[in-house]
Amino acid sequence: MKQYVFTVLFTATVTFVLTWVVWRLSLRFKLYPGIRERDVHKTPTPRLGGVAMFLGVVAAFLVSSQNPFFSIVWLEPRTVIAILIATALIVVVGVADDLFDLDWMVKLGAQFVAAGIIAWFGGLQIYTLPIGDLIIGSGWQSFLLTVLSIVIVMNAVNFIDGLDGLVAGVCLIANVVFFAYSYLLARDTGQNTYFNLATLIAAVLIGACIGFLPLNWSPAKLFMGDSGALMLGLLMACSAISITGQLSPELLDPERFGRSQLLGAFIPIILPIVVVLLPLLDFGLAVIRRMRAGKSPFSPDRKHLHHRMLDMGHSDRDAVLIFYSWTAVVSLAVLLMYVGTQEEWPGDYLLGVALGAVGVIACLVVTLLPARQRGRSAADVPQEAS
Repeated sequence: MKQYVFTVLFTATVTFVLTWVVWRLSLRFKLYPGIRERDVHKTPTPRLGGVAMFLGVVAAFLVSSQNPFFSIVWLEPRTVIAILIATALIVVVGVADDLFDLDWMVKLGAQFVAAGIIAWFGGLQIYTLPIGDLIIGSGWQSFLLTVLSIVIVMNAVNFIDGLDGLVAGVCLIANVVFFAYSYLLARDTGQNTYFNLATLIAAVLIGACIGFLPLNWSPAKLFMGDSGALMLGLLMACSAISITGQLSPELLDPERFGRSQLLGAFIPIILPIVVVLLPLLDFGLAVIRRMRAGKSPFSPDRKHLHHRMLDMGHSDRDAVLIFYSWTAVVSLAVLLMYVGTQEEWPGDYLLGVALGAVGVIACLVVTLLPARQRGRSAADVPQEAS
């Protein structure tokens, strides 16, 4: 655990310093676009924070390559190298889009190329799904499923990037939960080491988000832009695939891998999805909404979940904190279900269910409260006689 703590602190420190440097350089050379109609902020703000985050991630991986504790991660270096190359491509395309507003097809094409690099050259693919003994039928099916999964998660994370500190905070919470899950999973599946690619990526992303948040918190001095949001989505997808999509089905036998047959079979695939549930929900709603209107699913609009929360009466900061709460409640509830079945707590997963139920109710109340208050205020205003 000490090595992972060092990784988090190192990545956070490097990212924070580089974030400050990128911010200063962006202001000096006026590297920021104008205000768009769908933007919430009113002051032109640099969008190159993703560059600093990427450099912090690269620095962390370089240091890990010299750390004997992470030698198992580098036994097959092509996977890590492919991930870094794909991430670099996404960051370059994201920077170009942040500065010059690229066509959506160019961005989507680059995302498929990046995902293909990881799946083809890196060999990181979804070979099994922890649903019974389901194994992907062919190499092409595995390749296509992996590429599609990476692209979807990338866009899901990018779609919620609209408020100060929103993406960095949501991804921070998600990766803390996923780090704990992957760390415990290594123990529970009988692996001889806690050091693996999934947990390392989660630790690196925790550090990158911590280092970036101080300058991204409201009022933000710097945005991560498409380069940062797409990078986070790509790496989170890689982290989930590297541990969930390659587990041996025998290890997921409910009799061995948890007292609850339901959770024993489904937790390894539920939790990686749950930690990005809000981005995936926003992404799905956006695609449906735009296609119904006869538009491209990637055409921008001002109807994302965070925009709707602002329209309900929430302030920018309150909306962000509510997003944090939803992410923490749902992901922690599922994590507690997993821990409960492994540790044989009374009721197995009931503590997680209870936390989820109470947390969801609390989040719903906080989310809907401004709309109720606004309705009461409107009702109290005397109407003019017609």
